[in-house]
Amino acid sequence: MDYKKSKAPVNTVTRNIMDLCDETGNIYESVVVISKRANQISVEIKQDLNKKLAEFASYNDSLEEVFENREQIEISRYYEKLPKPTLLATQEFVDGNIYYRDPAADAAQNKEV
Repeated sequence: MDYKKSKAPVNTVTRNIMDLCDETGNIYESVVVISKRANQISVEIKQDLNKKLAEFASYNDSLEEVFENREQIEISRYYEKLPKPTLLATQEFVDGNIYYRDPAADAAQNKEV
């Protein structure tokens, strides 16, 4: 996923709590859904960053051979400028791009049938 093309704000935005709980009916469920998605996004970003930085890995560790690589610095700056995973997840939730389900509610419905 290209997180740079996301419409998520880079800075913190004040949101109406009632808008967040419209979809789930409970603000706490909404926060859990957003936090789990934020964790997924964080893992994806970290894996992507590690894959890109692995190209620059030097296995000869000595203090004399440490040098700055301009490409590595640019990659790091790119990831520093991305919105935080919580902001990305909140924007996805507000836009309705997150699929979630409640296993407890599904089990309760199956018992009634």
